[in-house]
Amino acid sequence: MRNSMVKKGDDSATIILTSGASGRINALFSLRALRSMWLLINTFVLILLLPFRGRRQCMTAEKGGGVGGCGQEEDKSSKSVRVPVAMVPWQRTAAAAVDKEVAARRALAIKRVVEDKENEESLREFSLFVTSRGDTMFTQSWTPVNVKVRGLVVLLHGLNEHSGRYSDFAKQLNANGFKVYGMDWIGHGGSDGLHAYVHSLNDVVADMKMFLGKVLAENPAVPCFCFGHSTGGAIVLKAVLDPKVREHVAGIVLTSPAIGVQPSHPIFIVLAPVFSFLLPRYQFSAANKRGIAVSRDPEALVAKYSDPLVFTGSIRIRTGYEILRITAYLQQNLSKVTVPFFVLHGTADSVTDPEASRKLYEEASSTDKTIKLYEGFLHDLLFEPEKEEITKTIIAWLNSRL
Repeated sequence: MRNSMVKKGDDSATIILTSGASGRINALFSLRALRSMWLLINTFVLILLLPFRGRRQCMTAEKGGGVGGCGQEEDKSSKSVRVPVAMVPWQRTAAAAVDKEVAARRALAIKRVVEDKENEESLREFSLFVTSRGDTMFTQSWTPVNVKVRGLVVLLHGLNEHSGRYSDFAKQLNANGFKVYGMDWIGHGGSDGLHAYVHSLNDVVADMKMFLGKVLAENPAVPCFCFGHSTGGAIVLKAVLDPKVREHVAGIVLTSPAIGVQPSHPIFIVLAPVFSFLLPRYQFSAANKRGIAVSRDPEALVAKYSDPLVFTGSIRIRTGYEILRITAYLQQNLSKVTVPFFVLHGTADSVTDPEASRKLYEEASSTDKTIKLYEGFLHDLLFEPEKEEITKTIIAWLNSRL
Protein backbone atom coordinates (compact mmCIF):
# COMPACT_ATOMS: atom_id res chain seq x y z
CA MET A 1 0.00 0.00 0.00
CA ARG A 2 1.36 3.40 -0.97
CA ASN A 3 1.60 6.28 1.46
CA SER A 4 -0.35 9.51 1.12
CA MET A 5 1.50 12.67 0.14
CA VAL A 6 0.74 16.31 0.88
CA LYS A 7 1.85 19.25 -1.23
CA LYS A 8 1.78 22.91 -0.18
CA GLY A 9 0.72 25.60 -2.66
CA ASP A 10 1.55 29.26 -2.98
CA ASP A 11 -0.45 31.02 -0.32
CA SER A 12 0.28 34.41 -1.84
CA ALA A 13 -1.49 33.59 -5.09
CA THR A 14 -4.49 35.73 -6.00
CA ILE A 15 -7.88 34.08 -5.67
CA ILE A 16 -10.36 35.13 -8.34
CA LEU A 17 -14.02 34.93 -7.41
CA THR A 18 -16.26 33.83 -10.23
CA SER A 19 -19.53 32.07 -10.87
CA GLY A 20 -18.64 28.41 -10.91
CA ALA A 21 -19.65 26.38 -13.94
CA SER A 22 -19.87 23.33 -11.74
CA GLY A 23 -22.89 24.75 -9.88
CA ARG A 24 -23.59 24.61 -6.16
CA ILE A 25 -25.69 21.72 -4.90
CA ASN A 26 -26.20 23.48 -1.58
CA ALA A 27 -27.50 26.59 -3.29
CA LEU A 28 -29.73 24.56 -5.59
CA PHE A 29 -31.61 23.10 -2.64
CA SER A 30 -31.50 26.19 -0.43
CA LEU A 31 -34.61 27.32 1.46
CA ARG A 32 -35.09 30.30 -0.83
CA ALA A 33 -34.90 28.12 -3.92
CA LEU A 34 -37.29 25.58 -2.42
CA ARG A 35 -39.89 28.26 -1.64
CA SER A 36 -39.85 29.35 -5.27
CA MET A 37 -40.05 25.75 -6.39
CA TRP A 38 -43.01 25.08 -4.10
CA LEU A 39 -44.99 27.87 -5.77
CA LEU A 40 -44.20 26.40 -9.17
CA ILE A 41 -45.27 22.93 -8.05
CA ASN A 42 -48.59 24.24 -6.72
CA THR A 43 -49.26 25.88 -10.08
CA PHE A 44 -48.23 22.71 -11.89
CA VAL A 45 -50.56 20.53 -9.82
CA LEU A 46 -53.50 22.89 -10.35
CA ILE A 47 -52.96 22.76 -14.11
CA LEU A 48 -52.92 18.96 -13.99
CA LEU A 49 -56.16 18.85 -12.00
CA LEU A 50 -58.14 21.17 -14.30
CA PRO A 51 -59.17 18.42 -16.79
CA PHE A 52 -60.60 16.32 -13.96
CA ARG A 53 -63.01 19.01 -12.84
CA GLY A 54 -65.31 18.50 -15.80
CA ARG A 55 -65.05 14.73 -15.48
CA ARG A 56 -66.11 14.92 -11.84
CA GLN A 57 -69.22 16.93 -12.80
CA CYS A 58 -70.09 14.34 -15.43
CA MET A 59 -69.85 11.53 -12.88
CA THR A 60 -72.09 13.48 -10.48
CA ALA A 61 -74.70 14.00 -13.18
CA GLU A 62 -74.68 10.30 -14.07
CA LYS A 63 -75.21 9.31 -10.44
CA GLY A 64 -78.10 11.81 -10.18
CA GLY A 65 -79.87 10.42 -13.25
CA GLY A 66 -79.17 13.46 -15.38
CA VAL A 67 -80.12 13.16 -19.04
CA GLY A 68 -77.29 13.69 -21.49
CA GLY A 69 -75.27 15.54 -18.88
CA CYS A 70 -71.97 14.41 -20.40
CA GLY A 71 -72.89 13.97 -24.03
CA GLN A 72 -74.50 11.15 -25.94
CA GLU A 73 -74.94 7.65 -24.59
CA GLU A 74 -71.84 5.54 -25.04
CA ASP A 75 -71.91 2.82 -27.64
CA LYS A 76 -71.06 -0.20 -25.49
CA SER A 77 -70.22 -2.29 -28.53
CA SER A 78 -67.45 0.09 -29.57
CA LYS A 79 -63.86 -0.26 -28.41
CA SER A 80 -61.81 2.68 -27.23
CA VAL A 81 -58.52 3.32 -28.98
CA ARG A 82 -55.76 5.44 -27.44
CA VAL A 83 -54.13 7.76 -29.94
CA PRO A 84 -50.78 9.37 -29.02
CA VAL A 85 -51.01 13.12 -28.66
CA ALA A 86 -48.91 14.96 -31.23
CA MET A 87 -46.13 17.19 -29.99
CA VAL A 88 -47.56 20.61 -29.25
CA PRO A 89 -46.05 23.63 -31.03
CA TRP A 90 -44.04 24.88 -28.03
CA GLN A 91 -42.50 21.45 -27.61
CA ARG A 92 -41.48 21.38 -31.26
CA THR A 93 -40.00 24.84 -30.90
CA ALA A 94 -38.05 23.84 -27.80
CA ALA A 95 -36.73 20.67 -29.44
CA ALA A 96 -35.70 22.62 -32.54
CA ALA A 97 -33.87 25.15 -30.36
CA VAL A 98 -31.94 22.38 -28.59
CA ASP A 99 -31.06 20.73 -31.92
CA LYS A 100 -29.79 24.07 -33.24
CA GLU A 101 -27.73 24.66 -30.13
CA VAL A 102 -26.25 21.14 -30.28
CA ALA A 103 -25.33 21.65 -33.95
CA ALA A 104 -23.51 24.88 -33.08
CA ARG A 105 -21.61 23.24 -30.21
CA ARG A 106 -20.65 20.24 -32.33
CA ALA A 107 -19.49 22.42 -35.21
CA LEU A 108 -17.27 24.39 -32.83
CA ALA A 109 -15.87 21.22 -31.23
CA ILE A 110 -15.05 19.77 -34.67
CA LYS A 111 -13.51 23.04 -35.84
CA ARG A 112 -11.15 23.10 -32.88
CA VAL A 113 -9.96 19.57 -33.61
CA VAL A 114 -9.47 20.19 -37.34
CA GLU A 115 -7.61 23.47 -36.81
CA ASP A 116 -5.33 22.15 -34.05
CA LYS A 117 -1.97 22.03 -35.82
CA GLU A 118 0.15 23.68 -33.14
CA ASN A 119 1.88 20.51 -32.00
CA GLU A 120 3.34 18.33 -34.74
CA GLU A 121 4.11 15.65 -32.18
CA SER A 122 0.41 14.80 -31.74
CA LEU A 123 -2.32 13.86 -34.19
CA ARG A 124 -5.72 15.08 -33.00
CA GLU A 125 -8.85 13.54 -34.52
CA PHE A 126 -12.58 13.36 -33.75
CA SER A 127 -15.29 10.76 -34.20
CA LEU A 128 -18.96 10.25 -33.38
CA PHE A 129 -20.80 7.22 -32.06
CA VAL A 130 -24.45 6.55 -31.32
CA THR A 131 -25.54 5.18 -27.95
CA SER A 132 -28.20 2.55 -27.34
CA ARG A 133 -30.57 5.45 -26.58
CA GLY A 134 -29.98 6.95 -30.02
CA ASP A 135 -27.89 9.89 -28.78
CA THR A 136 -24.86 10.94 -30.81
CA MET A 137 -21.70 11.38 -28.73
CA PHE A 138 -18.70 13.48 -29.70
CA THR A 139 -15.30 11.92 -29.00
CA GLN A 140 -11.74 12.86 -29.87
CA SER A 141 -8.29 11.35 -29.67
CA TRP A 142 -4.68 12.47 -29.44
CA THR A 143 -2.11 10.08 -30.92
CA PRO A 144 1.68 10.44 -30.54
CA VAL A 145 3.35 10.85 -33.94
CA ASN A 146 7.01 10.11 -33.21
CA VAL A 147 6.65 8.06 -30.01
CA LYS A 148 5.57 4.45 -29.76
CA VAL A 149 2.23 3.97 -28.02
CA ARG A 150 2.86 2.18 -24.73
CA GLY A 151 -0.47 2.85 -23.02
CA LEU A 152 -3.94 4.33 -23.37
CA VAL A 153 -5.74 6.95 -21.31
CA VAL A 154 -9.53 7.36 -21.57
CA LEU A 155 -10.40 10.83 -20.29
CA LEU A 156 -13.68 12.02 -18.81
CA HIS A 157 -14.17 15.73 -18.16
CA GLY A 158 -16.10 17.32 -15.30
CA LEU A 159 -19.56 18.85 -15.10
CA ASN A 160 -20.29 21.74 -17.50
CA GLU A 161 -16.99 21.47 -19.39
CA HIS A 162 -15.76 19.28 -22.29
CA SER A 163 -12.90 16.99 -23.29
CA GLY A 164 -11.22 19.62 -25.46
CA ARG A 165 -10.17 21.56 -22.34
CA TYR A 166 -7.65 18.81 -21.65
CA SER A 167 -5.84 19.02 -24.99
CA ASP A 168 -2.58 20.30 -23.48
CA PHE A 169 -2.66 17.53 -20.87
CA ALA A 170 -3.33 14.95 -23.61
CA LYS A 171 -0.36 16.17 -25.68
CA GLN A 172 1.93 15.85 -22.69
CA LEU A 173 0.69 12.30 -22.25
CA ASN A 174 1.41 11.71 -25.97
CA ALA A 175 5.01 12.78 -25.44
CA ASN A 176 5.32 9.95 -22.90
CA GLY A 177 3.85 7.25 -25.13
CA PHE A 178 0.16 7.42 -24.13
CA LYS A 179 -2.60 7.68 -26.70
CA VAL A 180 -5.50 9.65 -25.25
CA TYR A 181 -9.23 9.37 -25.92
CA GLY A 182 -11.81 11.86 -24.65
CA MET A 183 -15.61 11.68 -24.65
CA ASP A 184 -18.01 14.58 -24.17
CA TRP A 185 -20.84 13.20 -22.09
CA ILE A 186 -24.50 13.82 -22.83
CA GLY A 187 -25.43 17.52 -22.79
CA HIS A 188 -21.78 18.59 -22.96
CA GLY A 189 -19.32 19.74 -25.61
CA GLY A 190 -20.13 18.35 -29.04
CA SER A 191 -22.53 15.64 -27.84
CA ASP A 192 -26.33 15.58 -28.08
CA GLY A 193 -28.61 16.99 -25.40
CA LEU A 194 -29.67 20.23 -23.77
CA HIS A 195 -26.52 22.00 -22.60
CA ALA A 196 -25.51 20.85 -19.10
CA TYR A 197 -28.68 18.79 -18.64
CA VAL A 198 -28.06 15.20 -17.49
CA HIS A 199 -31.19 13.11 -17.04
CA SER A 200 -29.24 10.14 -15.71
CA LEU A 201 -25.59 9.76 -14.75
CA ASN A 202 -26.15 6.02 -15.05
CA ASP A 203 -26.58 6.70 -18.78
CA VAL A 204 -23.23 8.49 -18.76
CA VAL A 205 -21.61 5.53 -16.99
CA ALA A 206 -23.10 3.22 -19.64
CA ASP A 207 -21.84 5.52 -22.42
CA MET A 208 -18.36 5.50 -20.90
CA LYS A 209 -18.36 1.70 -20.78
CA MET A 210 -19.41 1.57 -24.43
CA PHE A 211 -16.71 4.07 -25.40
CA LEU A 212 -14.10 2.17 -23.39
CA GLY A 213 -15.08 -1.01 -25.22
CA LYS A 214 -14.51 0.71 -28.58
CA VAL A 215 -11.11 2.00 -27.45
CA LEU A 216 -10.01 -1.43 -26.24
CA ALA A 217 -11.17 -3.06 -29.48
CA GLU A 218 -9.08 -0.59 -31.49
CA ASN A 219 -6.01 -1.13 -29.31
CA PRO A 220 -5.79 -4.80 -28.28
CA ALA A 221 -3.20 -5.78 -25.69
CA VAL A 222 -2.31 -2.15 -24.83
CA PRO A 223 -2.56 -1.22 -21.10
CA CYS A 224 -5.50 1.12 -20.56
CA PHE A 225 -5.92 3.73 -17.82
CA CYS A 226 -8.86 6.04 -17.10
CA PHE A 227 -8.70 9.67 -16.01
CA GLY A 228 -11.65 11.56 -14.53
CA HIS A 229 -12.03 15.07 -13.16
CA SER A 230 -14.72 16.09 -10.62
CA THR A 231 -18.04 14.48 -11.66
CA GLY A 232 -16.11 12.73 -14.41
CA GLY A 233 -14.06 11.13 -11.64
CA ALA A 234 -17.24 9.88 -9.98
CA ILE A 235 -18.38 8.39 -13.30
CA VAL A 236 -15.04 6.62 -13.80
CA LEU A 237 -15.11 5.31 -10.24
CA LYS A 238 -18.62 3.89 -10.63
CA ALA A 239 -17.71 2.32 -13.97
CA VAL A 240 -14.72 0.42 -12.55
CA LEU A 241 -16.89 -1.03 -9.79
CA ASP A 242 -18.19 -3.27 -12.57
CA PRO A 243 -15.93 -6.37 -12.57
CA LYS A 244 -16.17 -6.60 -16.38
CA VAL A 245 -14.69 -3.12 -16.66
CA ARG A 246 -12.21 -3.57 -13.83
CA GLU A 247 -10.44 -6.47 -15.54
CA HIS A 248 -9.60 -4.30 -18.56
CA VAL A 249 -8.36 -1.22 -16.68
CA ALA A 250 -4.76 -1.02 -15.44
CA GLY A 251 -5.50 1.92 -13.13
CA ILE A 252 -7.40 5.19 -12.74
CA VAL A 253 -6.39 8.77 -11.96
CA LEU A 254 -8.93 11.03 -10.26
CA THR A 255 -8.56 14.79 -9.79
CA SER A 256 -10.98 16.45 -7.36
CA PRO A 257 -13.50 13.60 -7.70
CA ALA A 258 -17.14 14.26 -6.81
CA ILE A 259 -17.35 11.67 -4.06
CA GLY A 260 -18.54 13.98 -1.31
CA VAL A 261 -21.27 16.46 -2.33
CA GLN A 262 -24.11 17.07 0.10
CA PRO A 263 -27.01 19.58 0.29
CA SER A 264 -27.16 21.99 3.20
CA HIS A 265 -30.00 20.12 4.98
CA PRO A 266 -30.99 16.40 5.09
CA ILE A 267 -34.63 17.20 4.21
CA PHE A 268 -33.49 18.17 0.73
CA ILE A 269 -32.45 14.58 0.09
CA VAL A 270 -36.13 13.67 0.45
CA LEU A 271 -37.43 16.58 -1.63
CA ALA A 272 -34.87 16.42 -4.43
CA PRO A 273 -36.40 13.36 -6.22
CA VAL A 274 -39.82 15.06 -6.36
CA PHE A 275 -38.47 18.33 -7.71
CA SER A 276 -36.20 16.60 -10.24
CA PHE A 277 -39.22 14.68 -11.55
CA LEU A 278 -41.57 17.65 -11.83
CA LEU A 279 -39.10 20.30 -12.99
CA PRO A 280 -36.01 18.47 -14.26
CA ARG A 281 -34.64 21.21 -16.53
CA TYR A 282 -35.49 24.13 -14.30
CA GLN A 283 -32.69 26.44 -13.16
CA PHE A 284 -32.56 28.71 -10.15
CA SER A 285 -30.51 31.87 -10.16
CA ALA A 286 -29.69 31.12 -6.51
CA ALA A 287 -27.71 28.11 -7.69
CA ASN A 288 -25.29 30.33 -9.59
CA LYS A 289 -23.70 32.01 -6.59
CA ARG A 290 -20.63 34.13 -6.97
CA GLY A 291 -17.62 33.16 -4.95
CA ILE A 292 -16.74 29.71 -6.31
CA ALA A 293 -13.05 29.80 -7.12
CA VAL A 294 -11.89 26.85 -9.24
CA SER A 295 -8.33 28.01 -10.01
CA ARG A 296 -5.77 30.45 -8.65
CA ASP A 297 -4.66 31.30 -12.19
CA PRO A 298 -6.56 34.37 -13.50
CA GLU A 299 -5.82 33.52 -17.14
CA ALA A 300 -7.14 29.98 -16.71
CA LEU A 301 -10.40 31.35 -15.30
CA VAL A 302 -10.85 33.78 -18.17
CA ALA A 303 -10.18 31.02 -20.71
CA LYS A 304 -12.67 28.69 -19.04
CA TYR A 305 -15.58 31.05 -18.59
CA SER A 306 -15.22 32.68 -22.01
CA ASP A 307 -15.36 29.27 -23.72
CA PRO A 308 -18.75 28.79 -25.48
CA LEU A 309 -18.50 25.04 -24.87
CA VAL A 310 -18.33 25.59 -21.10
CA PHE A 311 -21.75 26.01 -19.49
CA THR A 312 -21.78 28.95 -17.06
CA GLY A 313 -25.48 29.04 -16.17
CA SER A 314 -27.22 27.80 -13.05
CA ILE A 315 -27.20 24.07 -12.44
CA ARG A 316 -30.33 22.26 -13.62
CA ILE A 317 -32.41 20.50 -10.97
CA ARG A 318 -32.19 17.01 -12.45
CA THR A 319 -28.46 17.35 -13.01
CA GLY A 320 -27.94 18.35 -9.38
CA TYR A 321 -30.06 15.45 -8.17
CA GLU A 322 -28.08 13.00 -10.30
CA ILE A 323 -24.86 14.23 -8.70
CA LEU A 324 -26.36 13.65 -5.26
CA ARG A 325 -27.36 10.13 -6.31
CA ILE A 326 -23.98 9.06 -7.66
CA THR A 327 -22.08 10.50 -4.69
CA ALA A 328 -24.41 8.72 -2.26
CA TYR A 329 -23.86 5.46 -4.16
CA LEU A 330 -20.10 5.83 -4.11
CA GLN A 331 -20.05 6.67 -0.40
CA GLN A 332 -21.74 3.34 0.28
CA ASN A 333 -19.44 1.33 -2.00
CA LEU A 334 -15.93 2.71 -1.46
CA SER A 335 -14.78 -0.54 0.11
CA LYS A 336 -15.59 -2.35 -3.16
CA VAL A 337 -12.99 -0.35 -5.08
CA THR A 338 -10.14 -2.72 -6.02
CA VAL A 339 -8.58 -1.00 -9.03
CA PRO A 340 -5.17 0.70 -8.65
CA PHE A 341 -5.82 4.43 -8.29
CA PHE A 342 -4.18 7.80 -7.78
CA VAL A 343 -6.43 10.50 -6.32
CA LEU A 344 -5.36 14.16 -6.24
CA HIS A 345 -7.26 16.93 -4.46
CA GLY A 346 -6.74 20.52 -3.38
CA THR A 347 -7.44 21.17 0.30
CA ALA A 348 -9.11 24.53 -0.51
CA ASP A 349 -11.51 23.00 -3.04
CA SER A 350 -14.99 24.50 -2.49
CA VAL A 351 -16.72 22.44 -5.20
CA THR A 352 -15.95 18.85 -4.12
CA ASP A 353 -14.83 17.64 -0.70
CA PRO A 354 -11.14 16.70 -0.30
CA GLU A 355 -12.06 14.72 2.82
CA ALA A 356 -14.15 12.42 0.64
CA SER A 357 -11.02 11.66 -1.39
CA ARG A 358 -9.23 10.85 1.85
CA LYS A 359 -12.12 8.55 2.76
CA LEU A 360 -11.78 6.81 -0.61
CA TYR A 361 -8.09 6.24 0.06
CA GLU A 362 -8.77 4.86 3.55
CA GLU A 363 -11.73 2.59 2.72
CA ALA A 364 -10.89 1.27 -0.76
CA SER A 365 -9.78 -2.36 -0.93
CA SER A 366 -7.18 -1.59 -3.59
CA THR A 367 -3.69 -2.75 -2.65
CA ASP A 368 -2.17 -0.17 -4.99
CA LYS A 369 -3.51 3.24 -4.03
CA THR A 370 -2.04 6.72 -3.70
CA ILE A 371 -3.42 10.05 -2.53
CA LYS A 372 -1.87 13.46 -2.91
CA LEU A 373 -3.44 16.48 -1.21
CA TYR A 374 -2.26 19.91 -2.34
CA GLU A 375 -2.43 22.44 0.48
CA GLY A 376 -4.33 25.57 -0.57
CA PHE A 377 -5.02 24.38 -4.12
CA LEU A 378 -8.49 24.73 -5.66
CA HIS A 379 -10.78 22.55 -7.79
CA ASP A 380 -9.29 22.58 -11.32
CA LEU A 381 -5.89 21.10 -10.48
CA LEU A 382 -4.74 20.82 -14.10
CA PHE A 383 -5.39 24.55 -14.53
CA GLU A 384 -3.66 25.73 -11.39
CA PRO A 385 -0.36 27.71 -11.67
CA GLU A 386 1.47 24.49 -10.69
CA LYS A 387 -0.19 22.44 -13.47
CA GLU A 388 3.14 21.37 -15.00
CA GLU A 389 4.29 19.81 -11.74
CA ILE A 390 0.91 18.10 -11.23
CA THR A 391 0.97 16.72 -14.78
CA LYS A 392 4.49 15.32 -14.29
CA THR A 393 3.35 13.63 -11.06
CA ILE A 394 0.43 11.97 -12.88
CA ILE A 395 2.64 10.82 -15.76
CA ALA A 396 5.18 9.39 -13.34
CA TRP A 397 2.43 7.36 -11.66
CA LEU A 398 1.23 6.04 -15.03
CA ASN A 399 4.75 5.22 -16.24
CA SER A 400 5.50 3.20 -13.11
CA ARG A 401 2.54 0.91 -13.90
CA LEU A 402 3.38 -0.01 -17.48
